[in-house]
Amino acid sequence: MLKNRWVRRTLFTLGGLVAALASVVVAGFLLADYRMARRVEVVVAPLVLPTDAAAVERGRYLYATRGCKHCHGATGAGSVIVDKGNLKIAGPHIGNGQGSTTAGYSTADWDRAIRHGVGPGGRPLRIMPSVDYNRLTDADLGALVTYLKQLPAATGGAAVVQLPLLLRLLYGFGAIPDAASRIDHDLPPQAPVPEGATVEHGRYVAQMCTGCHGAGFGGGKVPGGPPDWPAAANLTPGEGGVMGRYADAGAFAKMMRGGQRPDGSRISVMPFEALAAMSEADLNGMYLFLKSLPPRPAGAR
Repeated sequence: MLKNRWVRRTLFTLGGLVAALASVVVAGFLLADYRMARRVEVVVAPLVLPTDAAAVERGRYLYATRGCKHCHGATGAGSVIVDKGNLKIAGPHIGNGQGSTTAGYSTADWDRAIRHGVGPGGRPLRIMPSVDYNRLTDADLGALVTYLKQLPAATGGAAVVQLPLLLRLLYGFGAIPDAASRIDHDLPPQAPVPEGATVEHGRYVAQMCTGCHGAGFGGGKVPGGPPDWPAAANLTPGEGGVMGRYADAGAFAKMMRGGQRPDGSRISVMPFEALAAMSEADLNGMYLFLKSLPPRPAGAR
């Protein structure tokens, strides 16, 4: 009799745990669907697109060095970013030609997508790293859009976001944020900064690093990154930071372009294809800015 009671209690407990787990999974799926379907209202000021050759070249440079090419391909027709098991992420076609997802974009749509992570109609763009681009000046945003609009026609398609069960649940419960939920949409556009090897120019360029390294550049686990990604490095000076490894701007630029630390060890995950094409002014300015930061504990994003 006692044995039967113990079996019944064990089965009842296991059944309760299974039911609770199923409830969590269902809730996570419903929350993920809700987050993907929500609308984010963003009001943007009118943007005038430049038409001169210098703006096209500036846009070409930004596209190559700010990570756009990595996700959207050389022609803008899209590119596979991750394809591992049940995890597959591919950037959409944002150029010209068949399958372009931006064919009907207004300048306001471009602004919301790039600087705010919000698509037409207010839908959040789950894989668009707009945290890195939110502080683009109007001039740079305009140059980037002008470059994209003159790309040769190519064939592509929509974004692919296929997440395994765990990542979908984490997205649903908010543990993996999309860019639209991390951006202050009320901030005005960044004021222009003269280009050069200065702390202020470096501050502007380094905004492209905040998505992984945090607004305070203290590094830590990358929000929304694949589970096997290492923590982003602490880019502040002092104990726990990595800037002490680089004696001067030349050593820093060599790492950014070659993907190796001064001791010869390789750095993983960083988008070195894009970083290798950065100008001396951008890299020197970034070095000066990062060296000027107050020290922060590793992981204090």
